Amino acid sequence: MYPLKFENIYFEKVWGSQTLSTIRDNVPEGDIGESWDVAYHENAVSIVANGRYKGMRLDELIEEKKELLLGKEIVGRKFPLLIKFLSPSKKLSVQVHPDDEYAAKHEKGELGKTEAWYIVEAEEDAYIVLGTNGCTKDEFEKSIEDGTVEEYMNKINVKKGDVYYLKSGLIHTMGPGVIVAEIQQNSDTTYRVYDYGRGRETHIEKALDVIRFDYEGNRREGLLVERNGYNKTYYCLSEHFSLEVYDIFESITEKSDEDRFYIFTAVEGEGTIHYDGGEVDFKKGDSTFIPATLGEYSIQGDCRLIKSYVPDVEAVEKEILDIIK
Repeated sequence: MYPLKFENIYFEKVWGSQTLSTIRDNVPEGDIGESWDVAYHENAVSIVANGRYKGMRLDELIEEKKELLLGKEIVGRKFPLLIKFLSPSKKLSVQVHPDDEYAAKHEKGELGKTEAWYIVEAEEDAYIVLGTNGCTKDEFEKSIEDGTVEEYMNKINVKKGDVYYLKSGLIHTMGPGVIVAEIQQNSDTTYRVYDYGRGRETHIEKALDVIRFDYEGNRREGLLVERNGYNKTYYCLSEHFSLEVYDIFESITEKSDEDRFYIFTAVEGEGTIHYDGGEVDFKKGDSTFIPATLGEYSIQGDCRLIKSYVPDVEAVEKEILDIIK
């Protein structure tokens, strides 16, 4: 096995833009709202873009390599993650996502959707909207009818490098002027609450079922660990995924985990992943899949990477506690 890169899968949206073309040279014409960069979902499946398996679908490669690719703890489960980039020119709909239990009952076995946003680029007045501001369910339902939903939500100005963790049940939207890397559960279930008169279907009854009015969407502070040649910041840890950010100035050497795969998403700079048998280059906007059985690898360059994976939560907690001690 070797580090895998995939073709970008682009989707037009009513709120899309051409902003992703500022960090990529393969963006098609049109109002591009999303790029799916690592995906194994009924709505899109990634195609390998490099090496021996170039042109092969991810589902086919998983069927052939099984735990060698995914890891012993992941194989046999629904593929757990979906990696995206978002680039709105207008507000997204005000929306919310269900948890696993609700999705299983109402969405034909689809996973719930907990996600994290990393702000890759942000204009000076860019913002997101997360959570309600103390209103009741009845007040919020009336605001949907009145078209005053945002008055009952929290507007947050954002800047490049910010990280936000959005549990399923946290109502949200985002404004224009941002590029966002989204790490999420492998789900495409969205309940629209309000869509600014754009005529798309809304799902108000289901949304009101799942909105958690006590959830807040605060910027993550993270736990910074400084090492020789790189820094690492722990931002999110749950059963769904771990999100860590690496600032690499020289290099880092790690080993793959036979129980799980890793995904590195470059949000700044460029570099090279060296492994036994070769090397794979990457640049800003690329995601690279580290197979569970890759073995030792090193990353060299001047870059910032998001590392996402489905963790052994207790093991990562112990790792963090050992650092604090």
